[in-house]
Amino acid sequence: QVVSLVGSSLAAIKLVSFHLASIPSTMPTIDELGKVSFSVIAREWRCKFSEDAGKLALTKAQELLEKYESQIKAVPHVKNVQRIVCGGCLDFKVITSVPAVAFPDWEATKFEPEEAFLKELAEIDGITAIETQTYTLTEM
Repeated sequence: QVVSLVGSSLAAIKLVSFHLASIPSTMPTIDELGKVSFSVIAREWRCKFSEDAGKLALTKAQELLEKYESQIKAVPHVKNVQRIVCGGCLDFKVITSVPAVAFPDWEATKFEPEEAFLKELAEIDGITAIETQTYTLTEM
C-alpha cells in the first residue's frame, strides 16, 4: 500500500514537473541581450499641485483618488495601487501595476478609469502638469 502511494506520488510529481517545464520560464525583456527582464508593468498618473490655500489642491486630488480607488483596484489582475506625494517637488502620483501578461488587456480599455480620473483631476484648481507614463517594474 505504501509503495503504491509513493509510486502514485512520484507519477504526480513527474506530471507536475512536466507541466511546469512546458510553461515558458523567461520573462519579457527590453534589451536585445535579454538581460533587462520584467514581470510587471505599471501605469503612472501624475500632476503638480499648488501650495496655495493650505495645499487644497492636494487634498482634493486625494479625495478624487479615494473616489476612484475601488475602480482602480478592480482593474483585472491588479497587483498594486500606490499613491506617492512629494511635498518638496509638489508631485501627486498614482501608480497602478499589473502582471506584464495582463497589461495588453488593460491597455485595450485605455487604462480604465484613467480618462475619467484625469478629466476630474484637471478640473481641480491648483492642479497642473498632468501626465501619464508607462514603465516596467522588477523586484531586485
